[in-house]
Amino acid sequence: MNNQYNLKVQIPQKNAYDYDILIGEALLEKANEIVKNYTKANKFLIVTNTTVAKLYKESLNIKNSVWLILPDGEEHKNFDGLKKILDAATENKLERKDCIIAFGGGVVGDMAGFAAATYMRGCDFIQIPTTLLAQVDSSVGGKVAINHEQGKNLIGAFYQPKLVLADISVLKTLDLRQLKTGFAEILKYAFIEKSCKSQLNFRLLDFLNQNKELIYDLNPHIISELINICCSLKACVVNKDETEKGLRVILNLGHTFAHAIENLTNYTVYTHGEAVAAGLKMAFKLAYNKKLIDENYYKKALELIENYDIIPVLNKFDNEKFYSEMFLDKKATDGKIRFVLPTKEGEVKVFNDISKEEVFEAVNI
Repeated sequence: MNNQYNLKVQIPQKNAYDYDILIGEALLEKANEIVKNYTKANKFLIVTNTTVAKLYKESLNIKNSVWLILPDGEEHKNFDGLKKILDAATENKLERKDCIIAFGGGVVGDMAGFAAATYMRGCDFIQIPTTLLAQVDSSVGGKVAINHEQGKNLIGAFYQPKLVLADISVLKTLDLRQLKTGFAEILKYAFIEKSCKSQLNFRLLDFLNQNKELIYDLNPHIISELINICCSLKACVVNKDETEKGLRVILNLGHTFAHAIENLTNYTVYTHGEAVAAGLKMAFKLAYNKKLIDENYYKKALELIENYDIIPVLNKFDNEKFYSEMFLDKKATDGKIRFVLPTKEGEVKVFNDISKEEVFEAVNI
């Protein structure tokens, strides 16, 4: 059974370049050979965290590389973390043609990518994602950033990697909570699939309903296919809109709510996926209350989210504070909050005419 996929991100914008997403098993052991096909770098700075280093430092043998091991956790995705990466790059005399490799989850990928975007105005960058969330979403598309105390990912850039290398073998060491956090983004893709303007018909919503008993067992065929589907959908969107001027906004379904949840809890209570899953429920409740979707789809979506058992018991948030946080979301424009909301099965649209009272009703799930 073939669990290997090779996708290409093809960005038409000026000065952009195509790159591959390689998905499969036992790719780490071939990484030295693979990365040399995608960069002319003489030196590599491998950025990772304590958890990944403990598990896989001996498995990733890339010649002429130095390692930087950062603390684990979203709370470290800040200026201090960025400075450590840039300090390591300068101390090891990396040149512009050299390469920073992100070896970890979304936090490592975002910070290392932002460092690569800014170091000498841009050095090579490769993503080797080690979490399900990073493999299906954050490692693809070139969004790189750090958090600010006033909001998530407020300081960043669009900077595409030279390669994304997704080894599904490493997912075996994730605990159940981390697996579930990745499935929140997979659910998001099921709810936006038809709006991605892909020529392919994956029917991801049906796929998730039919395979939910097997998915958390990490069946390699199913997991690799899921990663392929999500990356294909995201690549289709990014190919049409690299810098979120239009279509790419749909990738933020549930995220306007999720980022408020994360910021209000200082990134220490919920994982990103847990916040996204809660945000998806809020978005569906808001859409249902506004009669954008019918009761059948509303119930079908909630049942699917609940079947994957991602959301813990949420804190009770002050409605005014929650609403205020949303204005710091990057999608806010002209003093209005933009919401991505479902309109039909697998379809979403962007709205900026949502009242405060409607938001309050949606937040109380």
